[in-house]
Amino acid sequence: MSVVTTPELRSAVGSAALLGIVVATAIFALSWGMIAVPWRDVFAALGGVGDPLNAQIVLGLRLPRVLTAILAGGALGIGGVLIQSLFRNPMADAWSLGLTAGGQLGVALLVTAAAFSGPAAIAFLRGFEGISITLGAMLGIGLFALAMASLARRVGTITLLVVGLMLGFTVQGIISVVLHFANRVGGRVFSGWSDGNFAGVVLSDLPMIAVPVAVGLVLAMFIAKPLTALLIGETYAKSLGTDVTRLRRLTLASVVLLVAPITAYCGPVTFIGLIVPHFARAIARTARIAPLMPLAALSGALLALAADIVVHAPWEQHFLHLNAVLALVGAPVVIALLIFSPTMRGQR
Repeated sequence: MSVVTTPELRSAVGSAALLGIVVATAIFALSWGMIAVPWRDVFAALGGVGDPLNAQIVLGLRLPRVLTAILAGGALGIGGVLIQSLFRNPMADAWSLGLTAGGQLGVALLVTAAAFSGPAAIAFLRGFEGISITLGAMLGIGLFALAMASLARRVGTITLLVVGLMLGFTVQGIISVVLHFANRVGGRVFSGWSDGNFAGVVLSDLPMIAVPVAVGLVLAMFIAKPLTALLIGETYAKSLGTDVTRLRRLTLASVVLLVAPITAYCGPVTFIGLIVPHFARAIARTARIAPLMPLAALSGALLALAADIVVHAPWEQHFLHLNAVLALVGAPVVIALLIFSPTMRGQR
């Protein structure tokens, strides 16, 4: 006797399982590192008791990084679902469409402008504090998102991806020229930021990331149903009374709110937004947005946490970068999708 399941039920069961794995992985990340902290001491530190040294390691060093990884992975996962749905493109994400490059350019222009703004700006760069970095990344991502949305109406899927990739390479060249005029401090700040890293965030930074992400999440929930209708086609969406132009703008606004704060504080983190939506669809077995969002958020959080654990493992020499670890997972998945996905085979 077969059991009939729905996307909502599969999403709920999958999300519950993923949540348990994310919690277990987070506790492991708090305990493992150059200095191992037993799990009992981790719980004691989280409860505000126990050895002060363990508390400093767990609360001061590892907890901000773990919370940032969970928040970043979740935001990028949901952002990936929205981008792929809006462009109806299974290979679309903030990086492949050039949106991340826009954020990089915004931050590069900011640190270069600070070179001409005196000692106060240099002090700001050393601390990497304030909302300016976030606003710079948001502005760059937002402008590039509008440009790619306009182009998507005129070209096909593959052309859009190629344009996005070429745009990213072009921006890298522009950034090199822009940073030529930055001072040494600004250059070091941008270089460290562009590698992608969850360890540079402190607890006081988390509200600056969490607030826009929360707004973006609420907006994503609001547009989930009409965006699902848009997947079938503009004519169908309009027949249901959907203002397609307004829907596109709201979707782009949600993507910017989700992706820009992560890019601003953690650098251009790659592949999570690209591959996580495919995992979510495989579990829920649907393209509908609402059942995919919790799965994408938790899958993204798990992938970000796992990659961060590898980066901060007690290696004798630390040469691993976050994006390098993510590429080892993400690139084979993308290759497999390009070769075996019926959707992509039909677009070649």
